[in-house]
Amino acid sequence: MKNFLGILFLSLLLSGNSFAAKIVKLPKDVSSGSKFYKSLTGKYYKKYGYQIVNKDEGHPVRAGNQSIRFEVRQGDCGRDTGWSDCKNDRERHELSGGQSHMTKGEYWFSWSIYFPKDHKNLYPLSNAFGQFHQKEGNPIFMFKELKDGYSIVRTITDKDEDYNQRNLLSNEEVLGKWFDVLINAKWTKKKDGFFKIWINNELKYDYVGPTKSKSKVYQKFGVYRTGITRYLNYINVDKIEKCFDEKGKISAKEYKALQRLQKKKYPGHKTSINIYKKCKSYYELDKVPTTVIYFDEVRRGKTKDKVGVIN
Repeated sequence: MKNFLGILFLSLLLSGNSFAAKIVKLPKDVSSGSKFYKSLTGKYYKKYGYQIVNKDEGHPVRAGNQSIRFEVRQGDCGRDTGWSDCKNDRERHELSGGQSHMTKGEYWFSWSIYFPKDHKNLYPLSNAFGQFHQKEGNPIFMFKELKDGYSIVRTITDKDEDYNQRNLLSNEEVLGKWFDVLINAKWTKKKDGFFKIWINNELKYDYVGPTKSKSKVYQKFGVYRTGITRYLNYINVDKIEKCFDEKGKISAKEYKALQRLQKKKYPGHKTSINIYKKCKSYYELDKVPTTVIYFDEVRRGKTKDKVGVIN
């Protein structure tokens, strides 16, 4: 028993050291107020996934001389703490502030984000470019690229009545330019909570109510692609029809998913995976475009002045 406890302690110690080694020290030029670490472990996080880049190298920069560049290519999936992106139809390179969690009270956040001119909206694949998550709980606010563009999605709990989405900027508005995001939030389970979003100094979202359902909230940002098979199914939708005709034994869910894909609508996560497995041998197109995004001025503070809002 003593040997077992010794081995367990050693393994926890080693895992703790490994975890600490993943902490990313972001320059003050690009970030302040939070500590971030790579959300995937070891070899799964590619060198090109996250980079500090410079203005004099031709990269877009919002302020100062540096910015943060994220890139996700097809196949950039891995696992973290028992979770597998690859098995769950996801790909990502993002930074997580899980060690800088918040429990209650009012905070201010800001960041600037840049979509290159050749950026492609891959909907019905869902691209998340940042989120406020809960430890041992679901995401509460996610900044996603949905069909109509850059949007906010609210999911305080996993109940349908708590789901809400709002478009913030259109697909055309985001291309080839920086836009600034400012957030004022009060973290609480009570009704006096709030979450406000300004885009380029214009109030775009003003939610009042509970802002969490668990105790600890933390921030993540980068590129997190969900539903890779949704994109591959959509660009091969005509091949799915042939697959269904030849294979037969199509479930009502699969048939409904096909109808939704034909209209470029969300087909269902698990059903999309099943359709891909069933019909991928019919597909001629199997490439998912690379996603590149830039962040700058990623700030967190207890007051608006602390986040260094750009005017």
